[in-house]
Amino acid sequence: MDEGKPKWWSRPGPADPAGPSGDGHGGGAPDPGSDPGAGHATDRGPERRIPLHDPDRYSTPPYGEPGPWAPAPPVQHPGTTPAHGVPLQGPTTPADGTPAHGTPAHGVPGPAAPVTAPPQEGPGTLGHGTPLAGAPRYDRAPAPAGYDAAPPPYDTSPPPYDSAPPPHDMGPAGPAGGGGAEPGPWGRYDPWAQAPLQQTGAGPHGTGKPRARRGALVGVLVLGVVAGMIGGVVGANLEARRAVQVELPQAGTEAEGRAPDSVAGIAARSLPGVVTLHVRGGSDQGTGTGFVLDGRGHILTNNHVVEPAGSGGEISVTFSGGEVAAAEVVGRDAGYDLAVVKVSGVSGLKPLPLGNSDNVQVGDPVVAIGAPFDLANTVTSGIISAKERPITAGGEKGDGSDISYVDALQTDAPINPGNSGGPLMDSRARVIGINSAIRSAEGAGGPESGQSGSIGLGFAIPVNQGKRVAEELINTGKATHPIIGVTLDMDFTGDGARVGTEGNDGAPPVTVGGPGQKAGIRSGDVITEVDGQRVHSGEELIVKIRAHRPGDRLQLTLERGGQEKKVTLVLGSARSG
Repeated sequence: MDEGKPKWWSRPGPADPAGPSGDGHGGGAPDPGSDPGAGHATDRGPERRIPLHDPDRYSTPPYGEPGPWAPAPPVQHPGTTPAHGVPLQGPTTPADGTPAHGTPAHGVPGPAAPVTAPPQEGPGTLGHGTPLAGAPRYDRAPAPAGYDAAPPPYDTSPPPYDSAPPPHDMGPAGPAGGGGAEPGPWGRYDPWAQAPLQQTGAGPHGTGKPRARRGALVGVLVLGVVAGMIGGVVGANLEARRAVQVELPQAGTEAEGRAPDSVAGIAARSLPGVVTLHVRGGSDQGTGTGFVLDGRGHILTNNHVVEPAGSGGEISVTFSGGEVAAAEVVGRDAGYDLAVVKVSGVSGLKPLPLGNSDNVQVGDPVVAIGAPFDLANTVTSGIISAKERPITAGGEKGDGSDISYVDALQTDAPINPGNSGGPLMDSRARVIGINSAIRSAEGAGGPESGQSGSIGLGFAIPVNQGKRVAEELINTGKATHPIIGVTLDMDFTGDGARVGTEGNDGAPPVTVGGPGQKAGIRSGDVITEVDGQRVHSGEELIVKIRAHRPGDRLQLTLERGGQEKKVTLVLGSARSG
């Protein structure tokens, strides 16, 4: 090891044996003109102390002065760095001439502070750097060559804000001494000074600004929460009010009139002439429909509607306007299933006009009006599905006296129980048929048997036939039936209608002197056509004949012995029982 070089841990030489009572270096201040870094002479001769480290030319604390025993570095008071682009204010000096503490903002050079020697201390004055009695004496080591013993200048300019911290007097005499001289290089150390400001722009502790900002932020948050709650309550109330006051768009009022040929137009003109009948007699009762024929109070309906009344029952008629009147039977006929009743003491009747069923074509629009299941003034619509549809209804008595044979108009307008006797209207609001029967679902019986509803197969008596029968019932109380004067074999299963081998009650099958005998019809003949229309059964032949009036001339096609023969006859007449 190299023992001749001083080490960093080496210490200065022995103290001056003269101690504090030496020849003027222990208790007084150094000569202002002397070099503070030069060595001191002792009784043993001058001695140069070697620093333990190389000089720090940048004066970086704590090694701003040579030797590890140097005092603590001074505390600098930097000011707050203003925002970018804000000019710095010039330094200010208090009235007593003492510069304020602090340094300019980072990067801004401040004025160099003058360096002055510490003042001389007189006798009895214990100033800074004066050793106490009995304390060992230490002399400063000389500064190395080229080393500036004076500490670097400190900026004493005030911070860039207006309210600078108050200056601190750190003169050797203290506040009481009133000294205004510049302290030594390390005399500015002030551990109790206010902490330096950071470059965040925040004020020093104790100014109250951060607390005020936090209070303002809390106030804003509370205000926002309260405003949101108020807005929610107000919005909920408004929404509730809007929910109660909902108004939906709706079309304006229109004229009540409709096109005359529309369903609404037909119904408007026809309903005043349509009535609902309630019938009671014995244990039977029923509901049906009828329509006014004239101003005298005659009403046309079906026979099976008024049949429960018998000879001592009650019939009440309700008009479309709600008026109710009692009615009585004028006449009825089971073969045609038609009846006429009459009301008395009723004024303002609206008879329905009658059309011509021979003018009806398949596909023509129709409107049915009635009281299905006692629902008065019900209007349905459809078309004519077929013409001359042969149907039979009734037959509950077993002797055939209640069977009706109708060459009917077929319609798909819904007809249900209670519609019977009601009018079937054409597009000009004229009666072209009397609703009489429906085809029920499989398993149901005759017209309106059971309580099955419409399946789109309704049948109406042609008005031409109804007109003739109604006139006869009103005029005579009886209806006449056209006949050909022969008895038919109803058990024949072949194609056509065969004349029987014997008549009713042992009478001959062909009435003597009747229309059939006069035309040359014989027993066993099979009638296949009436006026060129094919006939497939005895029922169909009766329907075709009853579709005519007595006295009408018909042409019949016969089969006899495998040969076809045509004959002409004039229909006879027979009154219903």
